[in-house]
Amino acid sequence: MPRLVYVALIMLSLIWGGSFYFIKMLLHDFGPWTIAFLRSGCGLIIVVLIMLALRKPFGFRVIPWFPMIAMALINTAIPWSLIAFSETHLSSSMASILNATTPVWTIVIGIVLFRHGSTRNQWWGIAVASVGLIVLLGLRPGSPLSVDKIGLVCMLCATFCYAIGSQLSKRLLMGYSMYQISFGTLLTSMVGSGGMAFATESFSISDLFPATNVPMLIGLGAFGSGFAYILFYYMVQKGSAEFATMVTYLVPSTALIWGYALLNEEIKWNMLAGLFIILGGVFLAGRKSASNKNA
Repeated sequence: MPRLVYVALIMLSLIWGGSFYFIKMLLHDFGPWTIAFLRSGCGLIIVVLIMLALRKPFGFRVIPWFPMIAMALINTAIPWSLIAFSETHLSSSMASILNATTPVWTIVIGIVLFRHGSTRNQWWGIAVASVGLIVLLGLRPGSPLSVDKIGLVCMLCATFCYAIGSQLSKRLLMGYSMYQISFGTLLTSMVGSGGMAFATESFSISDLFPATNVPMLIGLGAFGSGFAYILFYYMVQKGSAEFATMVTYLVPSTALIWGYALLNEEIKWNMLAGLFIILGGVFLAGRKSASNKNA
């Protein structure tokens, strides 16, 4: 893989690490679907401006819109709203750590739904990550679940959606530029989440302009969705779906810092222990076995 793929990985982890903080702050004035709508819309504006500046073709007539809609809803609109809703029950730090299960889900989905071959390392990695999740949740024999159940389920559903969406993006949208995929994804996500927002939530236009919300929308929309999606699909195309989702290997560390420094969120020992075990499982699952290396 080209070295720029690794540069993109680091940049994306820094951008997405702050997204959980931005979402937490915006929840004071907006509902989950509205946040997904605003995030998609701001990101779409950035992608359009970049494509116009670089004179990249939009490809309205050549983009396969049905696969694009399916992939965008699964990989963007639905998980973004689920993450926002989960943060009404979880701290941003906890949500970011649960998000780190995405690569493991991606491997499982690849094996179960797309008939990928599996290795011993992958199964060991999944087992280790599962242990990390148990430690993170504070589960002990005879003890109740220490994490809000609704928030937990929403975050795991979001990561499951990400896993399916990442695999679909590699298969359904071959032959299209990362700009076209980002454009189609954000456009579809904006329409889908916007429809749900207007049907189920209410907000005031005046809430868009306070000094506290503008930086959050720029950070979450322009950077966390616009620039970030171009980087993400670049990694999918130049690397793999599994490699692209490895960004969640780095995101929790920056998200923990954001949450601790800006939201005064407590960092408990089981959160750190669970994070390291989960990431160890992700790393193990991503390693090739000796036989595969020699192939």
